Amino acid sequence: MGDRRYAVSLKRRAILKSGLALLAAGAVGRAAMENDALTSATASIPPEPALPTGWIITVEGPIPAAEAGIMLPHEHVMVDFIGADQVDSSRYDADEVFSAVRPHLERVQALGARTICECTPAWIGRDPELLRRLAAATGLRLVTNTGYYGAGANKYLPAHALTESAGQLAERWIAEWRDGIGQTGIRPGFIKIGVDAGPLSDVHRKLVAAAARAQRATGLTIAAHTGDGIAALEELDVLRAEAAAIERFIWVHAQSEPNPDRLLEAARAGAWVELDGIGHDTLDQHLTLMLAMREAGLLGRVLLSHDAGWYTVGEPGGGAYRGHDTLFTDFIPLLRERGFSQPEIDQLIIHNPAKAFAVERLS
Repeated sequence: MGDRRYAVSLKRRAILKSGLALLAAGAVGRAAMENDALTSATASIPPEPALPTGWIITVEGPIPAAEAGIMLPHEHVMVDFIGADQVDSSRYDADEVFSAVRPHLERVQALGARTICECTPAWIGRDPELLRRLAAATGLRLVTNTGYYGAGANKYLPAHALTESAGQLAERWIAEWRDGIGQTGIRPGFIKIGVDAGPLSDVHRKLVAAAARAQRATGLTIAAHTGDGIAALEELDVLRAEAAAIERFIWVHAQSEPNPDRLLEAARAGAWVELDGIGHDTLDQHLTLMLAMREAGLLGRVLLSHDAGWYTVGEPGGGAYRGHDTLFTDFIPLLRERGFSQPEIDQLIIHNPAKAFAVERLS
């Protein structure tokens, strides 16, 4: 916000300075010219989008969406890739994970982040209690999820997900929203699913249908790890068939789709296009996609994040943890260099994610 006011101030000073050379033209003419120039300078700054009403559901409880601040919509604290048939909380020491992860969260908070959506699903290491401890220790708002992850050829799906109907799966996820996850009392703030590249398999189509039904019942947004654009557009077809809200759907990992027209098609349909692989080696790729989205007038449907972290259960010390800071240290400065205004940046990192994850009811 301060950067924008400072920029306007600089423009005004430049206009007033140049106006001194016009003294000979007379006071009336000078005043008229300065007035026109000031109007033009301020008119070039787009209006700031309004923050949404509703609530963001964090592991410590709901907060007004307008208070979420800078928000990272796709990050990870911990994962366990052992598979749904073996995953268990006994495989890691929660105190060790807490100590390993805390400095990374404190780092990103110091850079300005206030809310993080932790996207590790059930059966891959989701631990709401650990997230609540980290939130209390760091002051960050952390958001967890419900739903199942079918990507990876169904390795991370519990056995019942293969046999139960879409309605039965949806009821499991609705119950977590209604009653809390397990015995924790912690409620999910969004629905996380995962599908492989299209065309969608029958199981993955069922997961999307279940998410659509849970979304209709709860108002939670669906964040779908999606293998490619073919799968993404098929997901939108399932949502339409289920009368679910496409504007409550996030195409996760959209930057992996090689055909940018599919991103534009999904965004124009109302879906969120999440460019969540921001890292030092992807800056140019993400910039190219951002320029295309801006040219198409679709910045209002873009989310930015790292898909970073994470403490990996089973690896010594949790393995190599990739921090959540490149957006702040590298990518936002790059956007500024390429002409993105502060209101546009605010839209991308404050307004869009708050709108994407806000729920209008709490029960």
